[in-house]
Amino acid sequence: MIRTVESSTLRAHLADVMREVEAKQDFVLVTRKDKPVSVVANLDFFEDLLALASPAYRKSIREAREDFRRGRTFTHAEVFGRL
Repeated sequence: MIRTVESSTLRAHLADVMREVEAKQDFVLVTRKDKPVSVVANLDFFEDLLALASPAYRKSIREAREDFRRGRTFTHAEVFGRL
């Protein structure tokens, strides 16, 4: 279920809403007069959205999945050697 908060309530309880988003939620929808106007989002969730919106990122994921499917992988030692 999408959590919503009125903008006036957000203004009075911003720190609490931010803690909630950071700990438990990906985002909280902010409304004004019962209409969605904005979002308070967890940074990890927001970065994921930005990545998914990037055609280059999506292409790199497709290529990586194809490499894995075809067995074109490296061991940890091959990549990092002896640390």
